[in-house]
Amino acid sequence: MTRRSARALSRRRTFALATLAVTLTASLTACSRVDVQQTLNRAVNLAGLTVATDQRYGPNARNTLDVYAPRNARNAPVVLFIHGGSWQNGDKSGHRFVGESLARAGYVTGVMNYRLAPQNRYPAFVQDAASALRWLRDNAKTFGGNPDVLFVTGHSAGAFNAVEAVDNERWLREAGVPIRAVRGVIGIAGPYSYDFRQFQSRVAFPENSTPDQVMPDRHVRRDAPPHLLLVAANDRTVYPQNALNLEAALKAAGVPVTRTVLPGLNHITIAAAIARPLTFLGGTRQAMIEFIERHK
Repeated sequence: MTRRSARALSRRRTFALATLAVTLTASLTACSRVDVQQTLNRAVNLAGLTVATDQRYGPNARNTLDVYAPRNARNAPVVLFIHGGSWQNGDKSGHRFVGESLARAGYVTGVMNYRLAPQNRYPAFVQDAASALRWLRDNAKTFGGNPDVLFVTGHSAGAFNAVEAVDNERWLREAGVPIRAVRGVIGIAGPYSYDFRQFQSRVAFPENSTPDQVMPDRHVRRDAPPHLLLVAANDRTVYPQNALNLEAALKAAGVPVTRTVLPGLNHITIAAAIARPLTFLGGTRQAMIEFIERHK
């Protein structure tokens, strides 16, 4: 690439980020989740990282994940990220910015797809999270990761999957992931405790099931690892009570938990702020890194 073309590329990225910044600070209706993801993905640069796409962790067409790792990583923490989308949409390809951001922080990062509702209802997507974590653990050393220093995180529905996969003793056991290997869980704007029967997202859960049967805050095991619950102060999609209820359940079980409300962020921007170019929006990325460093 010539110096002139490099400058032109830099200008285009700067313009894209400036446009995104203006849009993101407007209302939710001004910028769709997909718009944000596409713009962020165009803005990030994967140079210098090891990237392995479409790694298969299970038999379903959606059972794939992408790995982003620092080059020459040695014994690095391993992080699994799970996308949101009401369990009915979303794709790992829209979260390249997450993989890039966490890999630049020094972590071997898997960004996964999972089976979607309504064709696949709970617990299919939770089982997929546990299976993807098993694959990451089995292959961690290939990318310079430590298989016994695992973290699981997700946004929105993905945060539900992350918490349920780790806190319900059944899923890790069935997937063959040692409980001791998971050092922490980071939930980002997750719906951990709500009556899904009143919402369109009920199609993600078995017919005639109840919140007691499926909600993560009802399934907390006493030996669960530390949790960080990140809440967007302006979230109008997933209400903060979800994190309050889960925090109470974790404390009742004696599980270490930190609930952090991030000012100025909404349901979209709390995830967008994971991207390195958009940390000015809020503290999502920094809070995640501090938590991982504290518990690795």
